[in-house]
Amino acid sequence: MSSLAVQLYSVREQAAVDRRAVLRRIAGMGYDAVEPYDVHLDPGGLRDDLREAGLSVCSVHAPLLDERRAAALAGAVTVGAETVIVPAAPAEWFADREGVELAARNIGEAAREAADHGLRLGYHNHWWELEQRVDGRPALEVLAELLDPSILLEVDLYWAATGGVDPSELLTRLGERVSHLHVKDGPATQEGPMTAVGSGRVPIVDALNTAPDAVRIVELDHCATDMLQALADSHAYLTSLADAGRVSP
Repeated sequence: MSSLAVQLYSVREQAAVDRRAVLRRIAGMGYDAVEPYDVHLDPGGLRDDLREAGLSVCSVHAPLLDERRAAALAGAVTVGAETVIVPAAPAEWFADREGVELAARNIGEAAREAADHGLRLGYHNHWWELEQRVDGRPALEVLAELLDPSILLEVDLYWAATGGVDPSELLTRLGERVSHLHVKDGPATQEGPMTAVGSGRVPIVDALNTAPDAVRIVELDHCATDMLQALADSHAYLTSLADAGRVSP
């Protein structure tokens, strides 16, 4: 199937011990790419380790809403990213329209600075942007309307379900703005723990078919089983879906 990636936050504990070995293990599972989350810390070393493992960068999560923005944007360029993603904004920004407007201004400012580095910017959701409603709709959808159309969306399927919305219906409403998907599974609760993709309650197949062109990134914030085995099982499951014609390759 088309490229599958891993969000490296999933293996933060293992990578702290031996990052090179973990990246080689991820490549050996069949993944083609990764989404780093800490390029503001050691971008040169990460770039070299990724090259050694034969992994590309599909996008990066980066702290773009605070004083680390400059280092994060420079790090994204160093590792060869084209897209930087705001991983989260404060939950209180999504409690009412005034807060969502504040979120849009801050994200928009980050997007303009990212563009100065030749980077596109996106936003990644958690449950609070969907659980909280503004004007009778999930706050994330109001944010999407307020953001410049050039700003992308990375929809986290697990957190969407946790926030009380059907991921496929959300993807349909957001449309082509959705460029990336976080594919994760589990009980769809705030506490988790998450599981290998295909073994939980998130309607993965429907979501993938609703946004067939979005980059598919496996992320497990924390896991009920061995993390590396869960990532391998997730790859096997997603590949089997494509091989069986249940999702587009």
